This record gives sequence, C-alpha cells and structure tokens, in this order.
Amino acid sequence: MIRPPETPFTLLRRSFRDVLPASARELKHWHDRAASIPDPELQRQALMSLTTKRFHADGGTVYATAADPKHLHTLVKLIVAFQTISDYLDNLCDRSTSLDPADFRQLHQAMLDAVTQNGDLHDYYAHRLEKNDGGYLQSLVTACRECIASLPQYPLVQDGVLQLVGLYCDLQVHKHVRVEEREPRLQNWFAGHSAVFSELTWYEFSAATGSTLGMFMLFLAASDETLTAVDVQRILHAYFPWIGGLHILLDYFIDQEEDLEGGDLNFVAYYESQEQAYARIRAFASRSLQAIDDMPSPRFHRLVLQGLVGMYFSDAKVLGDSPHREFVLELTESMGRIASLFHWVSRYYRKRYDSF
Repeated sequence: MIRPPETPFTLLRRSFRDVLPASARELKHWHDRAASIPDPELQRQALMSLTTKRFHADGGTVYATAADPKHLHTLVKLIVAFQTISDYLDNLCDRSTSLDPADFRQLHQAMLDAVTQNGDLHDYYAHRLEKNDGGYLQSLVTACRECIASLPQYPLVQDGVLQLVGLYCDLQVHKHVRVEEREPRLQNWFAGHSAVFSELTWYEFSAATGSTLGMFMLFLAASDETLTAVDVQRILHAYFPWIGGLHILLDYFIDQEEDLEGGDLNFVAYYESQEQAYARIRAFASRSLQAIDDMPSPRFHRLVLQGLVGMYFSDAKVLGDSPHREFVLELTESMGRIASLFHWVSRYYRKRYDSF
C-alpha cells in the first residue's frame, strides 16, 4: 500500500527527512560517475546536465514521499536515474554536436530500454561521433531496470509508461532537428493525434509530451499491491495532457527570455499574447485540479500541483522586476495558501542545495 501525505507538513517532513537526502546521494553518485567519462564532450554534457538540471530530479522525487517505506529508496533511485537519462540526452540533443534525427532517436532508445523489463540494451551512440562514455548511459539504464523489477505491479503500468515515454522520445527527435524543420515536423506529428486531443494546439500537445511526471506517478503506482487497471487509466487521463501540460508550460514560461536570447524552441512563445498564455496556463491548472478528483488520494495530487506551481514560481526569473510578477502571484494565490508555502520552501532549497 502507498501512504500519500495528506498535509503539506507531512509531505515536507518526509521530503527533507527521507527523500531529498536520498536523492542527493543518488545525484552525487551519478555526478562522480559522469566525472569519469572518457570522452570530453560526453563528460561535459553529463556533468552540465547534472549541475544545471538537478532540480528536475529532486522535484520528481516528491512521488517517493507517498511510497511505502520498503519501496521508498527504490523509487528515489529509479526517479533520479530516469530523470538523469532524460536531462543528459536533452543536453546531447540540444547543446552538443549533432542535428541528426536518427542520432536523437537512437539516443532516446535508452529511455525506452530503461522502462522495459526484458530485452537487450542498444548501442545508443551508433549515429554520433562521440561514443566512449565508459558505460555511463548503460549504467543508468541498468539501474532503472533493476528498480522496476522490484515494483510488484510494474507489469500493470508498463504499457502506460511506454506510451508516455514513446511520446516523450518522439518530441525530443522532432524538436531538436534543424530550426527550419522543427515546426513542420511537430505539426505533422500532432496531426496524427489531433482527433483525440482536439482541445489542444500542436504546441500545447508537444509541451504535454515533454513531462516525466506521469511516468513518475506510474512508478509510484507500481509499488502499490492494490493497484487496478482502472486506477492506471485514471492516472493517464489526469497526467496526460493536463498535469504534464501544466508542468512543461510552467517550465517554458519561466524560460521565455532565456530561450529567446539563445534561439531555443519555446512553446509558450507561440501564444498570440502574454494574456493568452496566462489564460491557457490557468486553464491547464483548472483542468488538472478537476482531473485529480477521480484519482485515489486526490489530496496528495493537489499537494503535488500546488508544489509544482510554488516550485516553478520560486525561480528568480519570474520574481523581482519581472513583467510576469502579477500573474505569478495571482496563479500561486489561486492554487491556495499551500502553494505559497511551497514557493518559499523552494526558494530556500534552491539556495541550500545548489551544488554537489
């Protein structure tokens, strides 16, 4: 049985006492492992992803706060390793030496292998010049496989996990190609899904596929011996596209100016105005809150949503003199006082744990 925290104080106590220290140990392990990668470019990207994106893994481990103690460390290890793969591959596609979609597809086979219980591992660097990572990526994949093997209900969630991971991998291929090819590829991809997701634009659908939160929730669900197939479907409905979409729209929202300067793809930039962006982010927040009412332990998922808003809006880029400050405060307040609590806790955590 899982034991979701029902109050923010229980969640924070479990996070700071049990989960975040375990996450820090796992991240330190992978940082040390990355430091020994022989190829200098692969080493640089691995270390950079762990240093600049560690908040992704720490944030994902909130799902471990709901785990039975016997599965807590397994879930922390799984979430950190899986998110580390995601962040490393994102750097290799976004910040490194290739624009080859075949390379991106082959690299992201690692994520599919990581959540598949059986089958051989692949040569993830087959289409790239840099190949010698000293076994780093395969070690991450193997760590994930070892963890999912110990989750009692993983066979019940595996198809759902593979569905979400498959969409995530498709996104990474399409959005990292040459600039002039990105939009046509993403729009053509969405055309194959638009009948099911008619409420979304192509860029909102793309944003929703970029979230790993639904995968983490399914990992947690797999640790619950009482899980049913109906529960799995309710999780998928809530997390894709609504909670996942909210997650990534918030992420892109705070990075708008940075992405504009760097020439990076930003899905929030496709809205016709900032007012439209604000309205759609509010809509995703509202639909997310509605969707969790049908899930087991809705209070826990409400805490997750409040924490999501509080965490992202603790970023200095949307504070101070930011033109978005009024919207940031309004949305945070609309999510309840608990979102404001998570906002301040996240600001403290960013200052306290910003290095290894």
